[in-house]
Amino acid sequence: MVNSYLEKARELIRSEAEAIANLEKRIDANFEKVLDVLFNTKGKVVVTGVGKSGHIGHKIAATFSSTGTPSFFMHAYEAGHGDLGVISAQDTLIVISNSGETEEVVHLIPPIKKLHVPIIGLLGRNESTLAKKCDYVICTQVNGEGDPLRLVPTTSAIVTLAMGDALAIGLLAKRNFNQHDFAGLHPAGSLGRKLLTTVADLMHTGDAVPFVKANDTMPAVLYVMTKKSLGIVGVLDESERLIGVVTDGDLRRGLERQKDFMEQTAIKIMSKNPKWIKQTNLAIEALHLMEEFSITNLFVFDNERESKPVGIIHIHDILRYGIMS
Repeated sequence: MVNSYLEKARELIRSEAEAIANLEKRIDANFEKVLDVLFNTKGKVVVTGVGKSGHIGHKIAATFSSTGTPSFFMHAYEAGHGDLGVISAQDTLIVISNSGETEEVVHLIPPIKKLHVPIIGLLGRNESTLAKKCDYVICTQVNGEGDPLRLVPTTSAIVTLAMGDALAIGLLAKRNFNQHDFAGLHPAGSLGRKLLTTVADLMHTGDAVPFVKANDTMPAVLYVMTKKSLGIVGVLDESERLIGVVTDGDLRRGLERQKDFMEQTAIKIMSKNPKWIKQTNLAIEALHLMEEFSITNLFVFDNERESKPVGIIHIHDILRYGIMS
């Protein structure tokens, strides 16, 4: 008895899981017709409802929009007081109501019918007033709410949300909506940053790029490396082509091996054949290359490695921007 409230919580989860699983049977020919209507909508998909149905409608509209179907939520009460003007003849309306008798929603149907806008109902009762007025109905009926009182809109709400998600994902697949499309709509998200951010967006350019000449001695190399604060310098030949790099590690090894280290030139100390990347590559590709070879910098070229680098990118530039491998 002490933990009976925990069991009630478990019962709710089981009830909701079972109700969602039963929805699979409703992905049928009728569902496909609704998908076709949404797919062929030239304007926007407008979602409406009140109360908990309104909250679910907000989420469904947001999911549509984020997966390539322009959509927004319209509060049914506000629609009756002027917001109905946002609906055009190119749009499709989705109404959400568990009872199918929600007064504010029922009152919207006659003026919307005059626009000849397709009306889709996500409804908990097939014999309801709204079911008779909608052009298409997807039933979201459940065998009762999952709470002990059997009154709180728990199971009915989660089932409606799941059915809305099913429509959105069905449309996503029908549109061949891919990762790059998703990233384009989520540029501030981690996936968007991974798939949209190029090396050119993050690299250091101009005077910030550390270069020395092949015959520069160690004092000059140390000065440039310290001033640019990237832990590396690029070594250029007379034609300003990158022929090597001097890193912190190269300096340590040189100090250990060369008694006259400070008199040595960059070409004597440098590491040859440094890794590089094009500025058009994705920043995530630069990160993978750095991880593969355990390095922290890549010199950047405009195209092929045949001229002076146009920039340099440091691993911290990528990580600070929120791009993770």
